[in-house]
Amino acid sequence: MLLRSFQLSDVHDVSRIWQLTASRDSERETLQELAKQLARDRDLVLVAEVDGRIVGAIVGTMDGSTGFFYCLAVHPDYQGRGIGRRLVSTLEERFRQKGAKRIWITIDEGTRKLLPFYLHLGYANICDTTLGKELMFQNGRIIRKASPG
Repeated sequence: MLLRSFQLSDVHDVSRIWQLTASRDSERETLQELAKQLARDRDLVLVAEVDGRIVGAIVGTMDGSTGFFYCLAVHPDYQGRGIGRRLVSTLEERFRQKGAKRIWITIDEGTRKLLPFYLHLGYANICDTTLGKELMFQNGRIIRKASPG
């Protein structure tokens, strides 16, 4: 298995993996986040390649001395082979090289299934609740409040 930085030619393969592992809304948001991160620091976007085929990806970013990662996905045919663990560990090393002192992962509805995996890798749950509200505006005024989703 080869782990390397994302290249533009990987976009279709990585997008396909996200389509297989995420909801349509999550996949669309993931592509937007990928574009933003590539403009900031391409070294924090990694892919896993097996026999010339892209089988996994992870996107990281930094804010000060904190590294964040999201969009970890491994093609369903390759799950359970340590690819996700290797992607995380390689990204952790890149964060360390860039001066990160801590790493945070945001778990949402689409990634809740990864919580046991992250706990197994030594991450701890530091926040039990995240609350949110989406506000709908018309002419600069709130017209209704809607629950996310």
